[in-house]
Amino acid sequence: MNIAEFLDSTYLKTPRQSGVSDSETLETVRNLTREAIENNIYAIMVRPDYVRSLRMLIDENNSKLKLGTVIDFPEGINSVKEKLNEAQSALANGADELDFVIDYTAFKNGKIAKVKEEIESCSQLVLKSGKVIKWIIETAALTDAEIVSITRLIRDITLENLSDFQAEKVFIKSSTGFYNTADGSPNGANPHVIGLMLKNAGPLSVKASGGVRNYEDAAQLIKMGVKRIGTSSAMEILSGGIKK
Repeated sequence: MNIAEFLDSTYLKTPRQSGVSDSETLETVRNLTREAIENNIYAIMVRPDYVRSLRMLIDENNSKLKLGTVIDFPEGINSVKEKLNEAQSALANGADELDFVIDYTAFKNGKIAKVKEEIESCSQLVLKSGKVIKWIIETAALTDAEIVSITRLIRDITLENLSDFQAEKVFIKSSTGFYNTADGSPNGANPHVIGLMLKNAGPLSVKASGGVRNYEDAAQLIKMGVKRIGTSSAMEILSGGIKK
């Protein structure tokens, strides 16, 4: 298994969250990019502010590395128009893949029309641009029944309304990695949650993210059927180690 082909090497902390300057954060994500290029990692995932600079760096290196960013991150509560505006800017700056946080709060509150609108509108924008879209459902905020329901909703809207596009360009993703659970329990990918998503997502792909830190866990999820893994521990996974 060439596990590098499954990895989205991720750095999503803001300068304020990490306690460093904007310029230091830029250098961190530039180093992440160089590291990913050198190790044939499939993609990087960064905040929108850094997309333009990293697009230039990737192109200067004639690399096939995919450049991903996050939209309406991490809460997912913005309007559809705000999501679309942020996405259009990211596409203009050179993003290859856009990971949207779905409005899971609206979904939990029964505001399904809003969720349907954002799935259809945002997916159409990204797919018409020939890029990849991933929907982060924030599994730690949902019950098992809600995970199944929202996964099926994304699947059904995609297949019913976006049938002209390739299903493999639409992913359902487990977690932002930033959700704080009430009891401090893990907030991202685990075999149980990923199993629910895989069972109900097909033919859409599943991306596991949130807490995948070592080779064994990553390999298990890939064997289950996930097509991508979002992780801030890409080098630890590649080396077979674990991030402390």
